[in-house]
Amino acid sequence: MSTQSPTELAQLYSGTLLALAADIPLTGRLEAPMVSIKERAPLCGSTVTVDMDVEDGRITRFAQDVKACALGQASASVLGRHVLGRTEDEMIRARDEMTAFLKDNGPVPSAPFEGFEALLPARDFKNRHDSILLALRATCRGFEELKSQRT
Repeated sequence: MSTQSPTELAQLYSGTLLALAADIPLTGRLEAPMVSIKERAPLCGSTVTVDMDVEDGRITRFAQDVKACALGQASASVLGRHVLGRTEDEMIRARDEMTAFLKDNGPVPSAPFEGFEALLPARDFKNRHDSILLALRATCRGFEELKSQRT
């Protein structure tokens, strides 16, 4: 396991990233959500539980219970700023773009998911990628679960 230098850690935990982590929108749990999904990052043990309602294919209610490192919190914070009104296709695109952004040096996820650029320094910390992707994965799984409930 690699060890990060103090300089690398200082770059990773920028003021912007820490500000996002400290101000996560839509936190907590919903009463009687249509779906509830919990995702866990095996390497670090971070978890995110997403509760959501979907009407006419769009997220109408959303809450997230985030028990993650600052990187997972910052990612959930960006998601929380943009998630209401989003469709399954938009969420899948955001998840896939974020995965490519982290793992393949792809571009920052496109609009309407502005803000993920704060996680740029995390690309080099592969052991943190799962935590960063938790909220996006849980939201996408929520759509999948809702579809399976209808069949």
